[in-house]
Amino acid sequence: MAWTDTWAEAREWYASLVQELPVVVERDEAGNIWTTLPGEQPEAVIVGGHLDSVPGGGWLDGSLNLLAGLESLRRLASLGTPPLTVRLVDWADEEGARFGRSLIGSSACSGNFDPDELRDMTDRDGTRLEDALAAHGVAIDRARAARNQLDTAVASLELHIEQGPVLERLGLPLAAVVGTTGIERHRVCFRGQSAHAGSTPMEDRRDPTAAAARFLLAIRDIARRGGGVGTVGRVVTEPGIVTAVAGRCTVEVDQRHVNAEPLAAMHEEARRASQELATEERVDVEWEEILRLAPTKFDSELVALCDKAIKEVAGRSHRMPSGPGHDAIETARAGIPTAMMFVQSLRGLSHAKEEDTREEDIELSVRALDRLIDLTIDWALAARAGDTSRS
Repeated sequence: MAWTDTWAEAREWYASLVQELPVVVERDEAGNIWTTLPGEQPEAVIVGGHLDSVPGGGWLDGSLNLLAGLESLRRLASLGTPPLTVRLVDWADEEGARFGRSLIGSSACSGNFDPDELRDMTDRDGTRLEDALAAHGVAIDRARAARNQLDTAVASLELHIEQGPVLERLGLPLAAVVGTTGIERHRVCFRGQSAHAGSTPMEDRRDPTAAAARFLLAIRDIARRGGGVGTVGRVVTEPGIVTAVAGRCTVEVDQRHVNAEPLAAMHEEARRASQELATEERVDVEWEEILRLAPTKFDSELVALCDKAIKEVAGRSHRMPSGPGHDAIETARAGIPTAMMFVQSLRGLSHAKEEDTREEDIELSVRALDRLIDLTIDWALAARAGDTSRS
């Protein structure tokens, strides 16, 4: 997880891989690590990834895109000075696994980062996000200064495992990603009255856990009706002992949809359901926003180049949206032309130790990303020269 000693150790290992390359390595105010191969021109193509993971996570989510980008950086360096600058970035805390807020480093760069909304978020041990960042040299009130890292960016590229079953079902190794789903992520707290488990009659209980359990099922039904997905991934009861009715039950709910209007409708239905259930169980309910992201569309020209690179390497391609969120969302929100590439995930599993991808598909993905970088450089040079067709 990000902001831990293990994460810091992984980043030191990564830094050792670039020592012999003609690059400049720097860490920005938000904790992102930039590895820059200077080009003949300062305009930069960004290739992004992340080394942080989730508890019990797999070996490819995040690290594949960073290490694949490193291989392309090595190739470009071996050929001399590239025509444009190429920058590989290890985004800090993409997952949000420790504090529930994803895309910390990339949102600081895009400007979608409010220190006052984030500083008092806590992990399971009660550690504040501001203090965890400070322990790793990041001052939360200075994090937005990282925005200047994007000043020269002309494109942003990202390779990622699919994390779902679509490509495996289609029998295809790679896909061009057209955009990402919108996300509504909230912390919902049901408050009742703690009481003794043995002496409190069922009809006298104000049990927030009962309301939360019914709410979990409601989230599932709302997602099915709305054509999206809904997840309650965390449930915490207090005082959390078997001999007491809980006084408080807090759940973290994640709702996603590829379109903004159905997502908004799902969210409003969830709020109504929580209030109705709280009333029926004679408890109170409060909502706290953790993350809100609108559906994101990637640059159509770069998506077409991604499609082309995949076809050149693998013969066939596919276009699809991404259900998970990625740092590419934030570069797109910052106005930088952005594209993503997916590689097939076996059994569609991710955020699990069983996460895997065939070795031959990994090789194809690295080659396809490498080709996409070259195509993107040519595209950016054509745009710089005033060729509006960018062919």
